[in-house]
Amino acid sequence: MTSDRVLTFGEYRLDPVSGHLYRDGQPVSLTPKAFALLLYMAVHAGRLVPKPELLSAVWPGVFVGDAVLKSSIRELRKALADDPHQPRFIETAHRRGYRFVAPVVAVEPAAPLVAAPRVSYARSGHVNIAYQVVGSGPPDLVFVMGWVSHLEYFWNEPSFARFLERLSGIARLILFDKRGTGLSDRVSEPELPTLEQRMDDVRAVMEAAGSDRAVLLGVSEGGPLCSLFAATHPAKTEALIMIGSYARRLQDRDYPWGVTPEERDRFCQAILDEWGGPVGIDERAPSRAADPAFRDWWASYLRMGASPGAALALTRMNADIDVRGVLPSIRVPTLVLHRTGDRCLKVEEGRYLASRIPGATFVEQPGEDHLPFVGDQEALLGQIERFLERTREPHELERVLASVLVVRAAGAGEGGQVLADAFAHEVGWWRGQVVDGEGSRLAALFDGPGRAAQCGAALAARARGLGIDIAAGVHIGECVRGARGGPIFEIADTLAERAGAGEVYVSRTVVDLVPGSGLRFDERGVLRAGTPARDLPVLAVMPA
Repeated sequence: MTSDRVLTFGEYRLDPVSGHLYRDGQPVSLTPKAFALLLYMAVHAGRLVPKPELLSAVWPGVFVGDAVLKSSIRELRKALADDPHQPRFIETAHRRGYRFVAPVVAVEPAAPLVAAPRVSYARSGHVNIAYQVVGSGPPDLVFVMGWVSHLEYFWNEPSFARFLERLSGIARLILFDKRGTGLSDRVSEPELPTLEQRMDDVRAVMEAAGSDRAVLLGVSEGGPLCSLFAATHPAKTEALIMIGSYARRLQDRDYPWGVTPEERDRFCQAILDEWGGPVGIDERAPSRAADPAFRDWWASYLRMGASPGAALALTRMNADIDVRGVLPSIRVPTLVLHRTGDRCLKVEEGRYLASRIPGATFVEQPGEDHLPFVGDQEALLGQIERFLERTREPHELERVLASVLVVRAAGAGEGGQVLADAFAHEVGWWRGQVVDGEGSRLAALFDGPGRAAQCGAALAARARGLGIDIAAGVHIGECVRGARGGPIFEIADTLAERAGAGEVYVSRTVVDLVPGSGLRFDERGVLRAGTPARDLPVLAVMPA
């Protein structure tokens, strides 16, 4: 049994890729260390795991005592509703260790839902800026990664791909590599971009992507850039979101949380000495720092993102960033997210940002990871989604445009409940609402056709791993709020009936509304729909 597969036991599913524990399709909150402990014991289910082995596996290179281990075991028992006197999951061997006693079944995780989107180029002065567009809006959301980046390597790490896929279900997502990094034009060190030039690059990318106004989401060093853009171009900025960011990189008399010049110099020396390896991973992703696959990806991502000289120059230049004087001029709705134990940028830096921006909302989340796609990414994504919903004008209409997904299972048998759990999980992930969650016919409503189609594709991939044949149909149209039936359900039903095992059929209307989503389609003829009677072109979602 390998730890990269989804592990199921009882009513629980443990997903090492997303870093989540689910109970009946609903996420269960766990600290990163408790999750790592549960994963290790579940992988070694049935075997008594000695305490020293657990401590070494979950807290490598750190001296901790039995009290820390016992505290995490208590957290797990509480999350699993496990009675230590009559355990279903975790059995204690007094003074020796712990044994995971529940039967564990490993299943293949769902295949990636969105292939790496096509790379396009925007012209910013004499420099070509690489960008990608995925998903559909409104709103548009420009994602600005910190330090260095590489668009195609974003999608090579499952947790990062999942994070971006989820964002693309909330908004039309616009990604780009800053000049001098990734797939954008490499420039000489003296030509590495200032914040002002980076603003021009953002504007050029928005124009090339056909975006007049967008939400800006800045991670780490991307936050100051987005702050400056929001203050300078408020008409182009719908809202501002910053994750694990800062106003100034170096310490100052009234900004004591930054790094000292000596600390910055040591990091610069590490770049010179260690570039090509996973530089800075212990600060940026402590919960994955011992994962060999993640370390290899991070090292490759950095190498492909910038040369050692460019990375060094960018690091030194970022140390000079100071946008404290800009923050009071930001007038757009703003959300600042920061993890309490962020090892790279202190939580006080996030608090400072929010305190200086008029009307800003500050949300502190537990965790030590700096990279937003590592650790509990769903907590951050949920805050982003709720924030964007609050910034939109409410529309209290009786009739709404909605997308419906209908899934039909053939011969699910005893796997019916497993399929229902998987359906509820995927529908929740793609921000849908389960309408019918039991039996051989399952149905859900979505407020976007791309999410409905992606959910169907994800479920088809997951069902294959469970040995269950399903067929799905997706259609979009007008319906009464809260409806459980009607013409759009009838058409989706017919599409699902016509689809073969493992296929997702969609109407042409859906395809017309999801350009840039990364989904690919194949023509499958015409469906004769009877309410009203018309010919409806049918397409199948092709595997990524």
